[in-house]
Amino acid sequence: MVRTAVILGGLAFALLVPTGLVVQKERVLRSGQPVLLELAPVDPRSLIQGDYMVLDYAISRERNANASTTAKDGNMVLRLDADGVGTFVRFDSPDTPLAAGELKLRYRLRDGRFRLGAEAFFFQEGHASRYEGARYGELRVADSGSSVLVGLRDAQRQPLGR
Repeated sequence: MVRTAVILGGLAFALLVPTGLVVQKERVLRSGQPVLLELAPVDPRSLIQGDYMVLDYAISRERNANASTTAKDGNMVLRLDADGVGTFVRFDSPDTPLAAGELKLRYRLRDGRFRLGAEAFFFQEGHASRYEGARYGELRVADSGSSVLVGLRDAQRQPLGR
């Protein structure tokens, strides 16, 4: 009886956690603010892992990661220009409220590099040429700073691959 309860509890946990993560990402996709982040030069594909593009955001390359003064996990504050392109303003601090036009973007500091969420964009085999001109990552960002990558854009900020 106890064994059955433990097995059913474990199964419920194994099903509910991924479902909760999916629901959270769907909420960000539905209600998150669109933000474009400039991409640094990228690797166009990997034959070992399939067709995908490694994303390296310029905003994370521009920040100097000082492990002694920068939190391992936190939020960057961005300001959007008229085209929706986000630029770094400062690191979020509880004593500095967001100004008009600013938003938070969650980061994780790993191995001296800022990770902003999606670090790879997978696409259908044989479609690499559609994404070679990618210059911006298109994200949806929630008020909490969590984000979901929704696509790539070219230099004129037009969607790619759609």
